[in-house]
Parts: sequence; C-alpha cells; structure tokens
Amino acid sequence: MAYIVVLNPLILSFAKDVNGDFLGGGSGDGSNLSAIAAGTALVAGLLTIFMGLFANYPLALATGLGLNAFVALAIASQMTWADAMGLVVLEGILILILVLTGFRTAVFHAVPTQLKVAISVGIGLFIALIGFVDAGFVRRTATGPVPVQLGTDGFINGWPTFVFVLGLVLVVILWVRKVKGAILIAIVATTILAIIVEAIGKIGPMVAGDKVNPTGWNLVVPGMPKDIISTPQLDTVGHFSLFGSFERVGIVAAILLIFTLMLADFFDTMGTMTAIGAEAGLLDEEGLPPNTTKILVVDSIAAAAGGAAGVSSNTSYIESASGVGEGARTGLASVVTGALFLLSMVFAPLVEIIPSEAAVPALVLVGFLMMQQVKEIDWNDLEIAIPAFLTIVLMPFTYSITAGIGAGFVAYVLIKAVRGKAASVHPLMWLIAFLFVLYFAIDPIKTLLGV
Repeated sequence: MAYIVVLNPLILSFAKDVNGDFLGGGSGDGSNLSAIAAGTALVAGLLTIFMGLFANYPLALATGLGLNAFVALAIASQMTWADAMGLVVLEGILILILVLTGFRTAVFHAVPTQLKVAISVGIGLFIALIGFVDAGFVRRTATGPVPVQLGTDGFINGWPTFVFVLGLVLVVILWVRKVKGAILIAIVATTILAIIVEAIGKIGPMVAGDKVNPTGWNLVVPGMPKDIISTPQLDTVGHFSLFGSFERVGIVAAILLIFTLMLADFFDTMGTMTAIGAEAGLLDEEGLPPNTTKILVVDSIAAAAGGAAGVSSNTSYIESASGVGEGARTGLASVVTGALFLLSMVFAPLVEIIPSEAAVPALVLVGFLMMQQVKEIDWNDLEIAIPAFLTIVLMPFTYSITAGIGAGFVAYVLIKAVRGKAASVHPLMWLIAFLFVLYFAIDPIKTLLGV
C-alpha cells in the first residue's frame, strides 16, 4: 500500500480549484508534495491502527484511488479546496450515521449488484486514463477532428513518456511474476531511471513560465533529493470548510456530489472487507466478517478523517489481502501496518523527486485490476447491460465519475419503467434517479427559473 503516499500527492497537488488555487496553499510547483504525503501517511497510519485495535480485523486503510481523482478533478473544480474537503467530511459523517442506523445496508441492497460492479469498472478505466494522460502517453490534439492521440503526434515522443512505458512494462512483469511489492518496486526503479535520464539529458519541465516543452516532465522534474528525512509538514490538516460547498454550487448539486462520494466509498468497502474475510477464512455462515459494524464504523470515520486532514476520503484497501496471504488473521497486522505508515511520514521529502511518469504506471495496473470485475455483468440482459455500459464508458469519456453513475442509474430506472417493470425497482433507486435528473438538468432549470 505504500505507493499511495506517492500517488496521492501527485493526484492532489497539481489540481486547481474554482479559484485557480492549489491544495493546502501550494503554488503548483510541487512545493506541497511532502505536506500532502505526510498527511496521507498520518491518516492512513492512525485509522489503520484504529481498525486493528477497535475492530480486530486485518484490514488497512488509506486515501482511496479513484475517490481522490474524483475530488481533485470533478469536485474541486466547482468550489474551493476547503469546500471540497468539507464535502468529504460530510460524506464520512453521513456514512457513519447510515452504519449506526442500519440504513447503509438498505441502500447497499437497493442498488443492483451488477450496477455496483459497473461503478468499480468505470472508476478503474477512469484512473487508468488519468495515468496515461499524466504520463503524456495520451494527449489532446491541438487541431483536427481527433480529440486525443498517442503522444504529441501519434508517436511516443520524449524520454519522460518512454520512462513511463518502461515503468509500465516493469510493473506488469513484476505483477504477473507475483513479486511481492511489485508496484512499489516499479515506482522506485523507474524513479532511479528518471533521475539518470534527467541528469544526462537535462530535459526539464513540460511548462516553465511562458515556455512549453512538449517532451518535458509533466509534473515533477526528477533529481537527487535535498533531504531524505525531515520533520513532517502537516499544512493540509484542518484545511476544510464544512458547508461552504452548499453556498458555492447549491444544495441539490452539493447533495448529489456527497451521494456520489458515498456510492464510490461504501460499496467498495463492503466488497473489500468481505473479500479479505473470505481470503482469511473469517466469514460466518451468512458470508459476513466478524465485527462487521465495527469495521464499517472505522471505515466511515476514516472517510471523514481524510477530508479533515485535507487529503481526500480514506477507505479500506484490497491490498490488505497481501497481509492475509502471509498469515494475518487479527488486528495486529493492521496495528503494525499503521505504525509503518506513521514512520513513513519522516520520509515525505522523497516524494518531491518522483515524477508522475514513474508513479502513474501503478494507476494503469490498478485500472486493469478493477476492470477484471466486468465479467460479473450479464451483457445479455439489456436491463442491466445498457446502464452498466453507460456507467463504465461515461466515466472516462466525460472525465467524471458523477456523470457515469448518474447516467447508469437513470438508464436503469427508465428501461425498467418502459418494459413495464417499474414496480420491481426499489423506491430508493427511484429517488436517486430523480436526484440525478435534477443534477443533469440543473443549469436549464436555473435558466428557466431565472436564477
């Protein structure tokens, strides 16, 4: 899981909010990478230890991939960073309430299983696309009818993109060879290669002031670290505004954004904890792990804690299976994992030398792993296949997780209704679909009302 301490800063640090500001007061030059890394490690460490002590379950938590991209690209672009993190806090609080009241289970059962699968697959494709774009492997075209292309002119141009390709090849080889720590090893090895390439070629950044170098490094220029260890900077902690988003985007839009975060978060968690329990042989006769409610409580608190620390929602990690594979059966594994996350905080300066081209091959691999679930969808059943298709393709094609989930939900309810099966749709699905219709039509409605 250590790769998240590298990837989360790269995803969050360079995204701008509605005012053009960067997370945690950063300047967009990577100066706050170590602060986001330290905050990421802090929340992951504390909540993973809490999971071990409170729930006694071998499950570790950290900032959720896909969720952080959604926050950075879809939510923060509509409001300030503090507002966006406030939404994450609210989402965590609401999930906690749903857990304690039992409503979370009701919502979980209301959404068709195969539609939940489609959400995970769509997020996988979305974060894979982010990886390709951040590496310069996929780029916008300046002119012509084609919106995107390979490299700058249909070919792999520049050493940074070539470094990404080598990193992707390496992580795939390590993964298929079942090498432990494959993702982290690939990031470290590719970073070393990137440092050597920059030292020899003096490539420089893609953008420096008014000058643009299409074959330069996209986000971070690799180099020897100024410091290996330092006192952790926690500038992002407390960087949130609980209700600022409601004033910025309106009540309906804010509620739907919170709902989208909740969907991506708690469905994934319930699947993760069940998969880990199955691997460890800990599930009961109903297929539930021990201390289910306690596990979900910790996960909900983690979501809110991630927002409060300014590092996006934290969630349970399927990589916990690696610990279970080595014999973990109790919360002791989580306590040790959490302690190591806290220890990693002092090494946060190392994140500043890792270029995105070395880190994002991990996003592509994770996208593949999430894509594998697509086989669980019945593509012969049009009532689920069309909504699932729209969910999956619209996430990467619109660069929006919200658009994918919304289109899938609305299509599911609509198709059921026109086929005379409206009564079989759960009332909560009708409510959710209606809210998404309002969300998609919010601008025309405002224009109609003269708002």
